[in-house]
Amino acid sequence: MTQLDATALDNFKQRISGEVVTPGDPEFDTLRRIHNGMIDRNPAVIVRCIGVADVIDAVQLAVSQNLEIAVRGGGHNVAGRAVCDDGMMIDLSLMKGTWVDPRSRRIRAQGGVTWGEFNRATQVHGLAATGGAISSTGVAGLTLGGGFGYLMGKLGLTIDNLHAAELVTAQGEVLRASADENGELFWGLRGGGGNFGVVTSLEFDLHEIGPRVNGGMIAFPFTDGARFLDIYREITSATDDDFSLLAGFTHARDGSGTKLAAMLPCHCGSAKAVGKVFDSIRSIGMPAVDTLAPMPYTALNELLDPGVPKLDLYYWKSCFIDDISDDVGRILMEQFEITPSPQCKLFLEHFHGAAIKPDASATAFPHRKPGYSVLIIAQWTDSSLSDSCIAWARETYRRLLEHSDGGVYSNYMDDDETARLGNAYGDNLPRLQALKNTYDPDNIFHLNQNIPPTK
Repeated sequence: MTQLDATALDNFKQRISGEVVTPGDPEFDTLRRIHNGMIDRNPAVIVRCIGVADVIDAVQLAVSQNLEIAVRGGGHNVAGRAVCDDGMMIDLSLMKGTWVDPRSRRIRAQGGVTWGEFNRATQVHGLAATGGAISSTGVAGLTLGGGFGYLMGKLGLTIDNLHAAELVTAQGEVLRASADENGELFWGLRGGGGNFGVVTSLEFDLHEIGPRVNGGMIAFPFTDGARFLDIYREITSATDDDFSLLAGFTHARDGSGTKLAAMLPCHCGSAKAVGKVFDSIRSIGMPAVDTLAPMPYTALNELLDPGVPKLDLYYWKSCFIDDISDDVGRILMEQFEITPSPQCKLFLEHFHGAAIKPDASATAFPHRKPGYSVLIIAQWTDSSLSDSCIAWARETYRRLLEHSDGGVYSNYMDDDETARLGNAYGDNLPRLQALKNTYDPDNIFHLNQNIPPTK
């Protein structure tokens, strides 16, 4: 890797409309930090783009100077792929434009938009697309990996709502990808991550949902965990597409360390159907927390935010399981009983309805069968707990793996899981590699869930 040439950098600064931040600048230490406090990297330069032309010039400078490129949208990726040491961070966080057309029910969102900002713009018109469960998650990153969220039973994954994308390639070319234009690239962008260029904007088809849905949070003492899992399994085995149910084990937010079994439902259907489901949930026992009620969809999207603050330390593992068997339930409860930190969590995300209707080869994201994603979140603030928290996550994953098909959601992959590309993409991997050969044969964009070219 060569050192960034001062003259080239000065010329670049004069040309672009955004900001260029380097080590020693007052805001450098703030801008280089992303959501996961474990990630502490120092790029040679941060380019805060405000438009596509800035992105083109940034890519061309990085390539000419042999700098690694990391692309930041929301900065939520747990493996820290939004920032690198000694290279260039292309920071899209100033690119916040959203344009909603309520007639065509479509939105165009720039690459720095978060799901909170997206929902705020669309819910003005009572429109929505499947988005992240944390409002500060970036739209682009979540989408490119697939996109799980509260509406996926009804609307499918985020990629199933994607209409088109604009990106800048490693050659500095601007391309639009849709079903009618660069269709193979469009296929790859729906799950293939940031392997093919810098995505500067995305267009989504929207649907009439909101501004209120039926949802909230309900939590029970951890001692009710076995019945909690039984009811969760019963509800999800018979649920309709209007309903999605996120569930898991977490700790009370009051700092007491009290262990809880919690559900976060989202129901877009009739009052009768909602009442039946909520009654089933409440039959678990006496809740410690119960906020289930009609509520703004934007508020539902923010419920988990306080539990995952920026700069906490995070380490994730995940897998897919077909069923919450007695053995799986026992593992989940035993592992949560021994969490080394009161911030650690275990989440279950149910796959059903519109999320599993497409064929596995319809998009680059291949996991289209009924079941559950298990997300193991090791989270802590005291760095002395790092080894024990990471070990807990790995052991929980190891125990669950024998009940899994080995598949993994690329957005949940940590740095030590890059060898699991075949598990992330399945039979779609060769097709993705062919796309990589076409659009990024030199693997300029490799600081991602990287699909290496075969050339």
